[in-house]
Amino acid sequence: MKFNSSCIEEFKDIWVFCEQRHGQMMNTNYELISEGRKLADERGSKLIGVILGHNIGHLGKDLGGYGADKVIICDDENLKEYTTDAYAKVFCDVVMDKKPEVVLIGASNIGRDLAPRCAARLHTGLTADCTHLDIDMNNYVDFIETSSTLDLSKTKFKMEDTNLKMTRPAFGGHLMATIICPRFRPCMSTVRPGVMKKGEFSEEKAKACEVETYPVSLCEDDLQTKVLEVVKEAKQIVDLIGAEVIVSVGRGISKDIEKGIELAKELADAFGGGVVGGSRAVVDSGWLSADHQVGQTGKTVHPKVYVALGISGAIQHKAGMQDSELIIAINKDEKAPIFDCADFGISGDLFKIVPMMIENIKEAKNNK
Repeated sequence: MKFNSSCIEEFKDIWVFCEQRHGQMMNTNYELISEGRKLADERGSKLIGVILGHNIGHLGKDLGGYGADKVIICDDENLKEYTTDAYAKVFCDVVMDKKPEVVLIGASNIGRDLAPRCAARLHTGLTADCTHLDIDMNNYVDFIETSSTLDLSKTKFKMEDTNLKMTRPAFGGHLMATIICPRFRPCMSTVRPGVMKKGEFSEEKAKACEVETYPVSLCEDDLQTKVLEVVKEAKQIVDLIGAEVIVSVGRGISKDIEKGIELAKELADAFGGGVVGGSRAVVDSGWLSADHQVGQTGKTVHPKVYVALGISGAIQHKAGMQDSELIIAINKDEKAPIFDCADFGISGDLFKIVPMMIENIKEAKNNK
């Protein structure tokens, strides 16, 4: 199979690797397809989803409903459970044959394992853990102007640049780096779950989506490992991305950490089905585990209600929650940056204010 990653003129179309587990699509796929649709429109190319697995032919049309023009199905018994060897071999075979210009992969455990191995085999670059993507330079400049403190008045951009511009946090979220891959194709990127917005599903687009079954070629020599058994560990992990209500705590709970976290839990419960999040400072201090972290180096969330308790509002934290539908902030410092993005702000002691909020919410529910 002739493949040269430096012959960039031979590559076209935007691809999304769509992860499935036990025949169930991961929600991140729909976020990536929605984002891929935007990039494909900017580039004037097709958007194609690729699914690997076994007995998965029924999964293709759903991706069309979120914007995919076409879905490529790679179905084989050896792909039933994820293994690095099998998935990397098959996915690279398809890429070498079809030559996509851009490949997006969700930054899940599987995506983070698969992407670098494929990039190495394809002799191209990979940008990991991206939080923003652009092809059109005008859109990219707009993004820089609205999301950074840089003075762009004297900056000259190469406006004709059509490379994929992949932006990701660097140095623990203190900087944002934009990376391009100008000399090789495909441009590959893993994208952090939750940072891209899922579009509206269209039944008409789903019906119009083309589904192609790609012939899989796997032999014993391709498979260095084999899954004999899958054992699931029962572990309770906070689902921040899927939560409709998140109550997050910051350094402001330091005078009584246990009580501060307990108040956050009570407030989340009072709203109904809420979960507790935290700033990076809280997680770094060991007050909450890493799965609670909201921000550039944690989870990006879009709940219906986000409550920030004692969080100052560093830019890294705001980047992870500022698109929430309703933001309520409580902080002693009336000049705290968190109030800049809050719909409702209360300046005062959270240990006095939160109990009153809980009481009022319960009373309102009882009256209703």
